[in-house]
Amino acid sequence: MSGFRLPYSGAHWVDHVARHAHSRPDAVALRFDGASTTWRELDDRIRRLATGLSARGVVKGDRVAVLMTNRPEFAEAVLAANMLGAIGVPVNFRLASQEVAHLLADSGATILITDAMLTALARLASKAAGRSVRIIVTGLGPASDAGGDGGDGESGDVESYEGILAGTEPHPPQVQIDERDIALIMYTSGTTGLPKGAMLTHLNLLMQTITAIRTSRLVRDDEIGLINVPLFHIAGIGNLSSPLLSGSVTVIMPTAPFTAESTLDVVESEGVTGMFLVPAQWQVLCAHPEATRRTRSLRRIGWGAAPATVTLLETMAKTFPHAEITSLFGQTEMSPVTTSLRSEDAIRKIGSVGKPVPTVPMRIVDEFMNDVAPGEIGEIVYRGPTVMAGYWNNPAATAEAFAGGWFHSGDLVRQDDEGFIYVVDRKKDMIVSGGENIYSAEVENALAGHPGIADVAVIGARHQRWGETPVAVVVPADPAVPPTLDEVTGWLRDRLASYKKPTALVLVDELPRSAAGKVLKHELRREYGDAHP
Repeated sequence: MSGFRLPYSGAHWVDHVARHAHSRPDAVALRFDGASTTWRELDDRIRRLATGLSARGVVKGDRVAVLMTNRPEFAEAVLAANMLGAIGVPVNFRLASQEVAHLLADSGATILITDAMLTALARLASKAAGRSVRIIVTGLGPASDAGGDGGDGESGDVESYEGILAGTEPHPPQVQIDERDIALIMYTSGTTGLPKGAMLTHLNLLMQTITAIRTSRLVRDDEIGLINVPLFHIAGIGNLSSPLLSGSVTVIMPTAPFTAESTLDVVESEGVTGMFLVPAQWQVLCAHPEATRRTRSLRRIGWGAAPATVTLLETMAKTFPHAEITSLFGQTEMSPVTTSLRSEDAIRKIGSVGKPVPTVPMRIVDEFMNDVAPGEIGEIVYRGPTVMAGYWNNPAATAEAFAGGWFHSGDLVRQDDEGFIYVVDRKKDMIVSGGENIYSAEVENALAGHPGIADVAVIGARHQRWGETPVAVVVPADPAVPPTLDEVTGWLRDRLASYKKPTALVLVDELPRSAAGKVLKHELRREYGDAHP
């Protein structure tokens, strides 16, 4: 057994792994593709990798980028970096090489840990980053170097991840780590402009973990959680941090196109008790005829990271009557959860994202930072121990985000007289037509119930008379019989005011989405910003 070390701050998630390795070494920590990793094995691998990274010059404050599909080595890489006081930088593997290069250059990462299927992308990105980046690849085997000598740190060199673990001892240098130190730089999805790196501290992650345990009621010793969202996303990180603290089992699904069948197979075979998916995934899962029968082990399910329609929420409640459904709302900069809606309130408050979690002070304010009255629309702003430390290497964006001493979310919401919050729109997605504010989420929610619409996004298109006008971008339920604009506006006759109805309809095969399932409206605006009659 690897030796137990007393933690410095107690807030470091690597310390949680060490404690479990000491107290319950043979208990399962991770399950992946049918194989198990115990807490002792996980601790040993993290220590060996940390030792190897230290030998390659990584010290406290350095940045270690992780470009991987979903696999246990993702967790090992981030934890090993953090063990040295270095900062993990999860990178979206769906990005183009130039986009990855920007993140490498912006973060100043000196190490890029990747997997075999992404080696070509890693090489191109490291070369384009214009700096020396050492590449470490898992899945090559201990003796392989994939054509690079790995010895001089020049950009493009490749070393074997397994070779580093096999050639080192689990004795990294002892580093004092404060809970206020930066643990991760999480780059936002970049829905407007270049991505910004949200700096999350160890305290952020600890407090978010406590929030998750409370909101999802993770109190049993036999919890088996499933991660079937990308680990590079804050939703994946959030679902990883809780079991690392509590010592429960995490099942990681390999990265592949999401299917209901593969997800149900894993839930059934592993006895999964809880999982979080984005609305687009829940929609696919609910459509499977065996979804209810094959998910009897589920005790709790969560959704978030993107808006869900009332229609989908009603379908989820019918499909999973045996599971407690929790809505989780927030954003990367908040580590991420800020509000939750519990199962007992889900039906009577359907469409709400719930109430603020206990760890997050919040206000709903107007443009002058004055509190708005219940029922009025304003921007939700936050303080508290889960708020990021700022944006990496971007003091101007940080100052703008914290104007007035509160973090500005960009979400427009209203709060009812019981304190439940309803998201109206993203501030940047609000449409101003003829002086009237139109909230795209409200129009989308009304359109989602149309039987001929499988998916929809509403954007503002330029209009000579009104400034902007609503345009519905629609994925037809049956491409052979798509809905018409007249049918859509007729459907909305008794549901929305006339000025909110779309004046144009665009039919598409699918909506562009980020890894979190969010519709990339900036792409739609660029493509259809002139799509008015």
